[in-house]
Amino acid sequence: MRSSSDGEAVDLAVYRQGDPGRPTVLLMHGYPDTHAVWDEVADILAERFHVVRYDVRGAGASSRPSGKDAYRFEHLMADLRAVLDAVAPDAKVHLIGHDWGSIQGWEAVTTMPERFASFTSISGPCLDHVAHWTRRRLARPTPRNLRRAAGQGLRSWYIYVFQTPVLPELLWRAGLGAAFGQALRLGEGVAPRDGHPARTFARDAAAGVGLYRANMLQRLRRPQERRTDVPTQVIVPTRDLFVSPHLVGGLAERVPDLSLRMLPAGHWVPRSHPEVVARWASEHIARVEGRPLTAAESRAVTGARVSAAERREFEGSLVVVTGAGSGIGRATALAFAERGAQVVAADIDLETAEQTAALAGRLGPAARAFRVDVSDAAAMERFAGTVARELGVPDVVVNNAGVGVAGAFLDHSTDDWRRVLDVNLWGVVHGCRLFAAQMVARGQGGHIVNIASAAAYTPSGALPAYATSKAAVLMLSECLRGELAGRGIGVSAICPGIVDTGITRASRFVGMGDDGQERLRERAARAYRLRGYGPDKVALRILAAVRHDRAVVPVTPEAHLGRMLSRVSPGAMRLMARAGLRRVGGPR
Repeated sequence: MRSSSDGEAVDLAVYRQGDPGRPTVLLMHGYPDTHAVWDEVADILAERFHVVRYDVRGAGASSRPSGKDAYRFEHLMADLRAVLDAVAPDAKVHLIGHDWGSIQGWEAVTTMPERFASFTSISGPCLDHVAHWTRRRLARPTPRNLRRAAGQGLRSWYIYVFQTPVLPELLWRAGLGAAFGQALRLGEGVAPRDGHPARTFARDAAAGVGLYRANMLQRLRRPQERRTDVPTQVIVPTRDLFVSPHLVGGLAERVPDLSLRMLPAGHWVPRSHPEVVARWASEHIARVEGRPLTAAESRAVTGARVSAAERREFEGSLVVVTGAGSGIGRATALAFAERGAQVVAADIDLETAEQTAALAGRLGPAARAFRVDVSDAAAMERFAGTVARELGVPDVVVNNAGVGVAGAFLDHSTDDWRRVLDVNLWGVVHGCRLFAAQMVARGQGGHIVNIASAAAYTPSGALPAYATSKAAVLMLSECLRGELAGRGIGVSAICPGIVDTGITRASRFVGMGDDGQERLRERAARAYRLRGYGPDKVALRILAAVRHDRAVVPVTPEAHLGRMLSRVSPGAMRLMARAGLRRVGGPR
């Protein structure tokens, strides 16, 4: 098709998929791509929508006008209007843009909003918004503001190079395209395929430099006030090497209907995470059109829509907590609920799990309770499957369920060891294995929290089975953290010291009769109460671990001290273990 602006005609290559009778979704590509960067996303969306793509001027099979002025925004918008008039003359379209396609999208929804039903922006901010964001940071030169402004400046190094005459074109035509494909593979984990990078890559890249020369500095120097009422979703790749996630700051002031969705991914999200992009775009469109959503979709969409001023920290998140019937598990469930998360409270005691769920529902969204024995692999598989099917994939999983057995090693029976390892270790293994698999398949990241103990690195003659199980949990967590880091899934091991929970009263003290066990339970419980460190404080450390993606988190002062001594003087730790055997106490 042909577009004409200021008397100059440009041929645009337009591509269509899906049923023209369905809502139209227009996908706009960035630089130095063509429409083919959207192939995977378009194939998914075409099952439900009429999908339209086109090569922007200077790219792919479209014309390549000469001179930077041919790439000014007014000509780009004339091209977009021509496409809209051809494919959806009487209906609003849903616009999705990446990189320069998103930058053009912002220009479109702020200058002709009547043509769009919704907008999804990926890695391409409005240039006027960027200018205002930068000026606001420099006007208040705090260390954080200066650091963020400088960070975006460093990310934009290529923009300065593109302002130089001739050099960028020569570099692209000299074979930089091969290096670009390799950079995609190494930096983004995206393998080159037919169509991307395009066969016309060198010519596209050379011509597309005009986008930067015609628009970038002019808008940054003289920004306008750009606002839109078009329902807008911004997908923010947190590992983008070119666009800082902090650029969304202040955006809600200019976009009343705004959704923000963070994705642990690099810049080329349409290639690396096409299923996520298609799913989130479909959810956004469904919400705008008033179509029904599943429980998981509704939670995610609602959480994303809350403005920055009102949003609770874990709004829209699903959090699973095992051992949630009491102690650290209950405190953690309530802490997440208070901050907006929907909680799944699981415990072997259904009544206490239901109590936790009821309390959580008063603080946040309605919570669910489940009875599950974490040591039972089949039961855990059913539990994980039910959660995924009815509520969606969890964003955070807290493997907290645990039991305690105290006494000398030689007094522990095989059954004692089996019970401790089945719950404390295998329960964590089951939770990690099942829910991590769901998170990986979903492709949106997540966080797993495993409750270990200061006993994990504190040798104890009184807690051999317990300490061994918690040491295994700590090592499992560190191994899993290394494996899942590239998937955007964090793993934290929490190591509390002496915390006043109910575990001392439920612990088994081996090598003595019932009366002796009861005396030791009372003594341990009294000591823990006198310590005065409650589970609510541990819950706050768990929240911080998720917030800051911390690997190992000692909680109490004695836990920090033990962690330090285990590294500095292991011999001293063993000496204390011998002394501790003479006065048996309970676990954490």
